[in-house]
Amino acid sequence: MKILVINGPNLNMLGIREPDIYGRTTYRDLCSLILEYALKKRVEVELYQSNHEGALVDKIQEAYGNTDGIVINPGAYTHTSVAILDALKAVAIPAVEVHISDVDAREEFRQISYVRQACFLTISGHGLNGYLEAINALRDRYES
Repeated sequence: MKILVINGPNLNMLGIREPDIYGRTTYRDLCSLILEYALKKRVEVELYQSNHEGALVDKIQEAYGNTDGIVINPGAYTHTSVAILDALKAVAIPAVEVHISDVDAREEFRQISYVRQACFLTISGHGLNGYLEAINALRDRYES
């Protein structure tokens, strides 16, 4: 099984950006956590991060035909990007939306997710472990 893990804008700033909300773990630490977990679960994982909406759309489109699942934390694009939603719909790859913080308990604008419409599951507020839960959800879906 091959899973693409996509992280949107500012996730490269983990550990620096609002540590009271996102913690002090760095993006590099997150990548290591995901890669180690995937190895243990015998899942091939590709990690990708961009601050640019078009690059995220391109990456989703590139996954068509060679990826079994997508874990996506679109960052701020969650609340604004019809383009990412449309890309996810176009490729029709099973996807899980992940947010480190509990976006539903934060500012009102963060409670709107365009991306959610193309995902079979949303994991929000489980910290970095949300990514691991998303991998498990995709594995379970793939195996059933």
